Amino acid sequence: MALLGCIADDFTGATDLASTLVKGGMRAVQLIGVPKPGDALPEADVLIVALKSRTAPAREAVADSLAALAWLQKAGCRQFFFKYCSTFDSTEAGNIGPVADALTEALGSGFALACPAFPTNGRTVFQGHLFVGAVLLNESGMENHPLTPMTDANLVRVLSRQTTGTVGLVPFATVDAGAVAIRKAMTGLKEIGRRYAIVDAVTDAHLRAIGEAAEGHALITGGSGVALGLPENFRRQGLLAASDPGALPDVAGHAAVLAGSCSRATLFQIGNARGEVPTLELDALATPDVAALTAQALEWMEGKLGAAPIVIAASAPPDKVAALQAKLGREAAGALVEEVLANVAEALVARGVRRLVVAGGETSGAVVQRLGVRALRIGGEIDPGVPWTYAEGSGEPMLLALKSGNFGAPDFFTKAFGVLG
Repeated sequence: MALLGCIADDFTGATDLASTLVKGGMRAVQLIGVPKPGDALPEADVLIVALKSRTAPAREAVADSLAALAWLQKAGCRQFFFKYCSTFDSTEAGNIGPVADALTEALGSGFALACPAFPTNGRTVFQGHLFVGAVLLNESGMENHPLTPMTDANLVRVLSRQTTGTVGLVPFATVDAGAVAIRKAMTGLKEIGRRYAIVDAVTDAHLRAIGEAAEGHALITGGSGVALGLPENFRRQGLLAASDPGALPDVAGHAAVLAGSCSRATLFQIGNARGEVPTLELDALATPDVAALTAQALEWMEGKLGAAPIVIAASAPPDKVAALQAKLGREAAGALVEEVLANVAEALVARGVRRLVVAGGETSGAVVQRLGVRALRIGGEIDPGVPWTYAEGSGEPMLLALKSGNFGAPDFFTKAFGVLG
């Protein structure tokens, strides 16, 4: 029976969280959307329901999240985790606050911590402010995000604008003092009526201490980093026994990369790939037509598929993204790219691709839904936060790596396939 039930607001974030828990010794299965009645319960320590709710209307995001929670409760999970991005991707009208409010109320917990820190990937929280590397969130490039521009690094303020409750802070000095001090501080905030606590963290040791302090919490919210301390809680109770939680079947087939993210990291990865493998960069601004862009990609890929990857990207720098949004509208611009890459993914699989990397949360959601993937068993890590996964419940055996746009080293698109051997 599953121990931890997780709800993720996008697909790459779900695999990021799963990877963290697998490294901690927990068997993890990621479910694509809320399971249907009659679906078999996977054998796993962690069940993660991956939703495409980060940029959905708040009412829809809340309804989907509550449906996921109800299913996870029926699955017997003992603790619950609401996973969002380590850059707290959520505008003032965004979904983190409303979804957290709904989950807190449904669980009757009255309180939850909020910590998106992921120091390994440069995301730290200090005095309630979120940093990306050495700069504040709103100076990191996230202020130009096409869907969730982040213009304020103060998470107490950001979350306060989204929730009907109040938000406190567990500051660095308290976190640095360890789990007992953190637990005492969170209890104190709950007792004075705070619904949430932004919790500082600048090292993995801080995250492990936070996880230990939250052992008795019904709900935890944050990025995947704060999950570092959770496996040990279950291990102390004698509930973990998996010897190789990340083992996956071998799958032969062609290799490919699809990129829809416009993050700096993904743009660097595309640039790095140009000199290594065949790379096509689709220009949605020049050709804002789904059929034409799809046809261009299909014609280009002919004769190029094999064991070495090809890269097909519809990513663009901020000025081009802004121009496309001005031309089509923000939602229509995003939908165009997603539909094109979903079409291309379908064509790649039909041509024998069985090892596929997808960059970007929205792109990943569109691709796995088009391919009919129902569940992903989580395997070994390629780079921090990005594992290989095995698609279960789809038409063909397949290995997928769903990469958050901001994650991965510059050589990720070629390194990923080297990890498989």
